[in-house]
Amino acid sequence: MCRTAATGKDLLLVMPTGAGKSLCYQIPGLARQDTTLVISPLLALIEDQVAKLREKGFKAERIHSGRDRESSRQVCTEYLKGELDFLFIAPERLAVPGFLEMLARRKPALIAVDEAHCISQWGHDFRPEYRMLGQRLPLLRPAPIIALTATATPKVQDDICQQLGMPQAQRFIHGFRRTNIAIEVAELNPGERTDAVHKLISPPERRPAIIYAPTRKKAEETAEDLARDFTVETYHAGLSAKERDRVQTAFLGGKADVIVATIAFGMGIDKADVRTVAHISLPASVEGYYQEIGRAGRDGKESRAVLMYSFIDRKTHEFFYERDYPKPEILDQIFSATGEVSQDQEELQHRLKMDADTFAKALEKLWIQGGVLIDADQRVTRGQLTWMAAYVSHCNHRKAQLELITKFAGGQSCRMLSLVNYFGDQADGGKVCGICDFCAPQAVSVGLTRSLHSDEEFAAGTILRALSDSESPATGRLHREHFNEKEVDRRNFERILGALARARLVNLFDDSFSKDGQTIRYQRVSISIDGLALLRSGLSGLAASVQIPEGPTLKSASRSKKTKTIRRAKSADSTAGGEVSPRMVEALKAWRLAQARSKRVPAFRILTDRVLLGIAEASPTSNDGLMAVHGFGPKLAEKYGSAIISIIDSVRTPGQRPALRLE
Repeated sequence: MCRTAATGKDLLLVMPTGAGKSLCYQIPGLARQDTTLVISPLLALIEDQVAKLREKGFKAERIHSGRDRESSRQVCTEYLKGELDFLFIAPERLAVPGFLEMLARRKPALIAVDEAHCISQWGHDFRPEYRMLGQRLPLLRPAPIIALTATATPKVQDDICQQLGMPQAQRFIHGFRRTNIAIEVAELNPGERTDAVHKLISPPERRPAIIYAPTRKKAEETAEDLARDFTVETYHAGLSAKERDRVQTAFLGGKADVIVATIAFGMGIDKADVRTVAHISLPASVEGYYQEIGRAGRDGKESRAVLMYSFIDRKTHEFFYERDYPKPEILDQIFSATGEVSQDQEELQHRLKMDADTFAKALEKLWIQGGVLIDADQRVTRGQLTWMAAYVSHCNHRKAQLELITKFAGGQSCRMLSLVNYFGDQADGGKVCGICDFCAPQAVSVGLTRSLHSDEEFAAGTILRALSDSESPATGRLHREHFNEKEVDRRNFERILGALARARLVNLFDDSFSKDGQTIRYQRVSISIDGLALLRSGLSGLAASVQIPEGPTLKSASRSKKTKTIRRAKSADSTAGGEVSPRMVEALKAWRLAQARSKRVPAFRILTDRVLLGIAEASPTSNDGLMAVHGFGPKLAEKYGSAIISIIDSVRTPGQRPALRLE
């Protein structure tokens, strides 16, 4: 793969987290004997990569919003003189007027696009600003492009290549199998999971550990509960940049052996000795799940990944989906109200009598799909007629991601092999892992097992007898034809079927058919040789030979609550008494408009109206205060915090004109 890039050819590289993807652009970049341009979405990751390259004696620099103008200008000068081996930038930097033209004056030898799945609307972490790379990079050609990601299905791979304008790119898809990570899935009620985590990480050899929680609140509650017995830190997007750095440094440096975090934690984290990664809720996608468990066992030693879930988790994801993806009819209302003459966004919203949050989400989705155009003055005109099909397809894809992770959690086959097959690893041999909860149920850490009860034994015998007289029926058909729903519902049927599969008495395999242009996936089942042998023996010992999962029944006593492991932004930082200053709102809107024009994006991509009004009402005096405003996270604070605080201070000071700083 390095030879491919070194000889000037485009390529797409999909390799798991921690497998050394950075070397795959560093080596060919040096071989081409000029500056390699690296586009990366995370400032902390950029800083880490630059530091490591400098340690090895290479000339590496970076330009991002965390650096002052003078430093950035100096880096530009060094780039134009050909003094840099590597230049790292955030994707948003290419939107700054004149920056792309500056790079084009002395085109790079190689362009590396890290976390390339962010460019695809089919990816698990799609970012609209990444989508613009396809329009901007042609100016830097003929430099070859190497797109790198740890998680990309074949559909996402196709989209990455199309969006980056490299249809002939060679693809290298391999290395997904992690032979040292034992994956375990346990179906537990939410109230049982903290106790299960405590049990899981109690042995010292199971730490350091990363515990992924679904929300900030759940992360804090879980950390409180665990803090009695472990050194625990909490990490989520609501912390200030300073606090996040402190928490991350403590974990990486070994001062904390457990970190309870939301998905905000992980990208760019390089800690080799993580022994356990546990999820206490169903993840949003298989891609995100695989990337997160990949943070375990990078040193090659035995590690464990445990997923705890239940049906209620799916309901939570469905709630967030309905909140974030307005119905197509709502987008169509906005589209129908637009035309060739541009309109002011606020006037359009009021005319449609639409809730501000709903309007903002719908307009953003419509803009992403090309249904509307938003100019530098934030005025809206009608876009492409094809937006509806694209949006519906995107919504269906998001729903399918939830279906796939639910299917994985409830799957009855080797966990690691399921992941390898999902990503289409070209070099894998297709063997079972031998260490997951399916391959080695006797070695589970959280989910307990028991022998079949008498009614379950009868149902298992019915399944084996039915399969001996049929040829690989669909599991749904097998249930309908041989069981009464009131006596053995579909959920318990699947649990018994899975237990038979783990005992190697039946074989489960995927199948599909096409209907109305859609692919319908389902499972078939057949009896195995061992199953036939047991059937011929009269099913003697069936209950003892089949183990069915059972959640832990031991309920630990309530543990004493300790001090929170995070420092919340104090409400005392806010000076407003619930009243919104019109002057403050206008100043913030003027700043937002200037930012949007400079970056050539719609204003809501800078701040939504809801967040802007929240800032105006709170009028905070520090970044911690800004972070207390709902919807204003660390990334926004990193980009715009100082500018917004300056504007607030200016408005508070009578006679002083608000500053409209551009980042």
